Amino acid sequence: MTRSSKRKAAAAAPAPAPKRQTRGGKKKEEKEEKPPPKPKPAPKKPAAKPAKAPAKAAKPAPKPKPKPAAAPTRASTRKRTRGQKEEEEKAPEPEPEPEPEPEPEPAAEEPVDDWEAVDDWESGDVGANLEKLANESKAIDEEVEDEAELEAKAEAEKLKEAGRKLKERERKAREEEEARAKLEAEAAAEADRAKREAELKKLECRQKRLAREKRRDDDRSESRLRSPICCIMGHVDTGKTKLLDKIRQTNVQDGEAGGITQQIGATFFDDATLKEKIRPVAAHLASIKDQSSSYVDAILGPDPDAPRLTLPGLLVIDTPGHESFSNLRSRGSSLCDMAILVVDLMHGLEPQTLESISMLKRKRTPFVVALNKVDRCYDWSPTEGASIREALAKQAQNTLDEFEQKKANAFTELNEQSLNVALYWDNDDPGSTVSVVPTSAITGEGVPDLLRVVLSLTQQRLAAKLMFGYNLQCTVLEVKVVEGLGATLDVILVNGCLHAGDTMVLCTQDGPIVTTARALLTPPPSRETRVKSELIKHESLEGAIGLKITGDPELTKVVPGTGILVMHQDDDVEDLKEECMKDIANLSDTLATEAKGVTVQASTLGALEALLEFLRNPGKDRQGKERPPIPVSGATVGPIHKKDVIKAAIMAQKGSEEYSCILGFDVPVDPEAQAYADKNQVKIFTADIIYHLEGHFTRHLDEIMERKRNEARDVAVFPSLFKISKNHVFNMKDPIILGGEVVDGILKVGTPLCIPHLGFLDVGVVQSIECNHKDVQTARKGQECAIKIVNHGNPNMTYGRQFDHNHQLFSKVNRASIDALKKYFKDDMQDADWRLVIKLKKVFSVI
Repeated sequence: MTRSSKRKAAAAAPAPAPKRQTRGGKKKEEKEEKPPPKPKPAPKKPAAKPAKAPAKAAKPAPKPKPKPAAAPTRASTRKRTRGQKEEEEKAPEPEPEPEPEPEPEPAAEEPVDDWEAVDDWESGDVGANLEKLANESKAIDEEVEDEAELEAKAEAEKLKEAGRKLKERERKAREEEEARAKLEAEAAAEADRAKREAELKKLECRQKRLAREKRRDDDRSESRLRSPICCIMGHVDTGKTKLLDKIRQTNVQDGEAGGITQQIGATFFDDATLKEKIRPVAAHLASIKDQSSSYVDAILGPDPDAPRLTLPGLLVIDTPGHESFSNLRSRGSSLCDMAILVVDLMHGLEPQTLESISMLKRKRTPFVVALNKVDRCYDWSPTEGASIREALAKQAQNTLDEFEQKKANAFTELNEQSLNVALYWDNDDPGSTVSVVPTSAITGEGVPDLLRVVLSLTQQRLAAKLMFGYNLQCTVLEVKVVEGLGATLDVILVNGCLHAGDTMVLCTQDGPIVTTARALLTPPPSRETRVKSELIKHESLEGAIGLKITGDPELTKVVPGTGILVMHQDDDVEDLKEECMKDIANLSDTLATEAKGVTVQASTLGALEALLEFLRNPGKDRQGKERPPIPVSGATVGPIHKKDVIKAAIMAQKGSEEYSCILGFDVPVDPEAQAYADKNQVKIFTADIIYHLEGHFTRHLDEIMERKRNEARDVAVFPSLFKISKNHVFNMKDPIILGGEVVDGILKVGTPLCIPHLGFLDVGVVQSIECNHKDVQTARKGQECAIKIVNHGNPNMTYGRQFDHNHQLFSKVNRASIDALKKYFKDDMQDADWRLVIKLKKVFSVI
């Protein structure tokens, strides 16, 4: 066989299966390089396992016994390729092999491992070996293909199962989503239906409530009157509380800080007390046989021992007089049926007196004028508790003359306020003329007359307004936390009836609340709600009266000045909440706070409102300069605790040191809070009088401002132009001493000077100024003075060499110096100085 035919045969033969490397592997590789002979056509027999190679090439191995062929698998049959089938068809029929001759069995040899066996391709039957190898490779391929097919089938089954599960999950999720959407739609429909039903119920209950209130209003009658509410108003220190003390025979005024009323107080006088108080007037009128006045007919009958008083009592509200408590005064006057305007006979009308008159006229509230302090008239002869007409009759002529003069001045001032006034016994038209009653809160003279006038006016002219009704009218005056009682409300029950255990609807800054009146407490008769005394507990009370309501801690959030509503059986709570919150519209702006400002705390919400109003309105400081509004970052009621100091300390971290303080009005300070404040440089100012609190804070601002001004003096440069006098050069170099005139602006010690026309030549800094042989710190426009200039950076700066009298000296300003002037020295600057600053900005190119 030629070499080419051998190569063709080798190419046509199938590749042998890879074998494991044996010890004779190298030799086998060399043998394998020879092309094998052309194989004979294999008979169509089942493939048999190849026999092991002989251990030695010299001795041929005996032919192995034929093994039964393995049944072809379905996969192997299916996987036969088209090329294999064609080869089988083209292959010639194999010739029958001769019967093998029996050979003697070889001698027993040591078994050789498979890895030691070496195939002898040259001596063995190459065709048979190739066929065996091909069959083995085919079987292995078929097994691998079977395994791959099985794995593919298993993977496909897994994917199908995952797909089925995914579809099942999607179906369930879709069903759940549809069910949820259906439930949500049903819930929305149910909520809408419930909302409509609630609105209908609320509307129905509102109509029932309004019908009930109208029915109760119609049932009122003049045969039953409630107690009138009288408000005492006027300027600070006119004797308002002292007048009430005289009526009550108490001493509330001395117990107040500085003798100034800081909160609204209410005092109830029953009818027996009133009859006793007005008896001196009746006795005096009986002695002079004067029964002509309509007042006497209304209150005092022919028998002075049997006054015809049909009012059950009188409720008097004492309001503060100073300007910081105008909101409390406004709240008090909004409640009252009648007012007493106290005017100082010695001083006439004062600022808060005028404010009170304006308020009364705006609210169209009837009032009388108490011309107080008649005992201040020279050589006044007092008569304790007497009628004023009786007291005047006992005075000397010179005393009466002074009284007439002071009275005429007061009448003139009242007339200037568009008020017609007359002494009450000379007033024939109480409807259009204001009655004036001279009084003395010290001796009690005129106090019976004042009570008689108030009672007669209310009983005779305000009977329709004073008819008692069961519709509740109740207003919150103060919110307090009382030791032993907890959160309490000081309220004025104007009309109606209030029971212990009633369900109340109140309004707070956070919205309406529903709570229960735990207890109704009142002071003894003729005692004020502010005075610490043994309180009397009641199951029910009728208006008008001042009382204290105890309840849950949430009462501390109630806004003073708002009303109280009581829920009845057929009322809707949402309807009452809406009605209650209408009152807070005008009060919500008062308690609003800002992001940066001081912290304010007070004993009551009423005092807190007043303090906030004082801080937010501009005013004047102790030197009479205008004070800007002071922002407030936090406002609470109650003692000062550590948490309040922590909040105030945040202001210093924000760069507002002046606001890192707490203003406490009539509140105690916790020792731990004080220690923490001292450690963290937080100022706590407390006072019982708001004027003192104002003084503490303004001094605090002054101290901080002065310190900052001192720190800014090295930065701030005041604008100035200085013209050198040619004949007044005293020293030309180190230091330069020159005489001249301040052409414009302010020249101060420490001002840096330069000459822009010489390339902004730095001349030096003003070390001292002398005017009229006196050292001064400042020289203004038009002043002639001598200045000493020092230049530490250039000691060789010399007058006549670098500059002379032809060059003006300018203040060297920059952006930092101008900002310091604006922030800390605005009060030292005039309009002309600011105009010079604008010019210098252009010269020095300051942006």
